[in-house]
Amino acid sequence: MEFNNKKLEKTSKLINYLIAIVLCGFLISLSGKLIDDVDEWEERPNVEEFQNHDFLEDKEAELLKIDAQIEIKDQKRSSIQNTLRIVNGNYANAKKSFDNWLKARKTVGSPNEDKEVLSRAKELDEFYKTQQEWKIELNKISSEIQTLSNQKNTIYEKINKEENRAYNEQQNAIRTYDLKVFLIRLLFILPILLLGILFIVKFRKHKYWPLFLGFVLFSFYAFFFGLVPYLPSYGGYIRYTVGIILSVLFGIYVINKIRAFIESKKKELEVSTTERAKKVQIETAEKALDDHMCPSCGKDFIIKKWDKSAGKKDKTSTYGIVTDFCRFCGLELFKKCNKCGEENFAHLPYCSCCGDKMTDSNSE
Repeated sequence: MEFNNKKLEKTSKLINYLIAIVLCGFLISLSGKLIDDVDEWEERPNVEEFQNHDFLEDKEAELLKIDAQIEIKDQKRSSIQNTLRIVNGNYANAKKSFDNWLKARKTVGSPNEDKEVLSRAKELDEFYKTQQEWKIELNKISSEIQTLSNQKNTIYEKINKEENRAYNEQQNAIRTYDLKVFLIRLLFILPILLLGILFIVKFRKHKYWPLFLGFVLFSFYAFFFGLVPYLPSYGGYIRYTVGIILSVLFGIYVINKIRAFIESKKKELEVSTTERAKKVQIETAEKALDDHMCPSCGKDFIIKKWDKSAGKKDKTSTYGIVTDFCRFCGLELFKKCNKCGEENFAHLPYCSCCGDKMTDSNSE
């Protein structure tokens, strides 16, 4: 006896989907852990691996040496600047004193013949000469410091050039590393995807299909979503290309299945109604009755008619007439029970009124 309870059927479908989703979730978590661990198999390229450390150390030593020289010269320049400020003050004071004395001498005699004037002018010249010497020394120190700073800039340019070279080599190594890691992940995920496709094609009717469905969902998620964080710049081409190929193959498969189903239906309708009635399954019959359609051709067996007694305004109101035979393929739909005479759907095994078997052929 076949137990066909609709509520149990819906519950079983829900449980099956729940099993598939739970299994898919655990498989996704496990695969994510495995894919993440691929990065730990080999250390990611570091820029320090590609740098010329001896060259950089030499340049750093040169910079330290130049910095020490600049510091000494800065101290010397500061000392000269302090001395120059004193010399400038002495010269300014001496010149001011000379100018004042010279004005006073103009009022009492000829300053050109005064030996003291010449002596004071000579003393002032000595102050001026000392001032100029210290300015020359200051300019010399400043020039030396500028030369050392230029040397530092040259060294920095060489260091930057070396670091850029190391960085470019690191980027090339990272691209190679990412390609290697991606191919490892792809070699891990691609067979899973192919296995999921195989399960769809071969095991859709298997009694353990919920488990296969969980793996199928996982395989598609792993390929089309799980690989996204790890795709290199060209990885999208691989994913979209595989998606296009799968879409084309799936489309061809579905189109062929639909065409084959249509052809089989055409051939089925060519068989006698008696033979077709024997092949109707109970589940198909029950669904056909619920959807008021013929279990053989799938057409609606309720005929809509308009109530002729209704007025013009109510002309659109309709009522349904259920026929005993399908008006499209001729299959018998309703017949009376041999025991109680109650009319029943012909393709269900027992009478809904007395429980007697409808036909020996449909009870199988």
